[in-house]
Amino acid sequence: MPVSEVMHTVEGQVSYVTLNRPEVLNALTPAQRDLVIELLTQASADPDVRAVVLTGTGRGFCAGADLRGAPGTVAPGDVARTIRLGAQRLVAAVLDCEKPVIAAVNGTAAGLGAHLALACDLVLAAESARFIEVFVRRGLVPDGGGAYLLPRLIGPQRAKELMFFGDALTAREAERLGLVNRVVDDEELAKTARAWAERLATGPTRALALTKQLVNASLDSDRATAFAAEAAAQEINMTTEDAREGVASFVERRSPEYRGR
Repeated sequence: MPVSEVMHTVEGQVSYVTLNRPEVLNALTPAQRDLVIELLTQASADPDVRAVVLTGTGRGFCAGADLRGAPGTVAPGDVARTIRLGAQRLVAAVLDCEKPVIAAVNGTAAGLGAHLALACDLVLAAESARFIEVFVRRGLVPDGGGAYLLPRLIGPQRAKELMFFGDALTAREAERLGLVNRVVDDEELAKTARAWAERLATGPTRALALTKQLVNASLDSDRATAFAAEAAAQEINMTTEDAREGVASFVERRSPEYRGR
C-alpha cells in the first residue's frame, strides 16, 4: 500500500491521521485500516503524543470499507471473522486509544466511515459533511459497532430510524441529534480541529485517558460498578505528576502546566 494513502504527521504533540484516497471518498482498504489501527496504537503508547486528529482528503471523510475485490462467496464463519478482525478492531482501536481522538469530518461519512467518526471522543463536522447508515441500501446488517454506538448516542428509536431507512443526515441534522459536537464552515474545519487538539494536548493526559475510560464504560455498568471504577481511577490519577501540578497550581493561584504524565 502506498504510504500516501494514509498520511501521518505529529505536530505539537498531536498525531494527525489523514485518509488519502479522495477518488473513492476515502473508502478503506484492509491495508489502510490496519495502518490506522497501528497509528492509534502508537499514539496510545507514545508519551510525546497527547491527542489525535482523524480526517480525510477531498469530498469524503470515509465512504466505508472498500468492497471492490471482495470475494463473491465465502465459507461459513469467514464473514464473522472478517468483521471481528476488521471493522470491529478499527472502531475498538479508536474507543481504546488512551489519547483523545477528534474526528474532523470533512465530507461524506458512510457505513463504517460513519461509525469510525462516531467512535471518536469529539466530532467536528464541516457544513458539507453527510452521515449515512448505508448498509440497508445494500441489504446488509450494520457493522463496525454501529448497533452498539448509535443507541448509546441518540437512543434506540432514532438509531433504528437511521439504520432502517439509510437516509443521509446533513451535518446540522447530525448536530441536532447529538452525533456531532460542532458544525463549522468547510474552510474552518482544519483550523478548529487543530485548535481543539492543541488544547487537549496541553491538558492532563492521564486524567483525560481515565475520564475517557470511565465515560465509555458507564453505559454498560450499573451504579455500583461505575462508582467503584470512578474511585479506582481517582486513586490511580493521584499518583501522576499532572494531578500534583493541578492541585499545586490551585493552591498557588496560577495556571497549571501539565506535562502529560
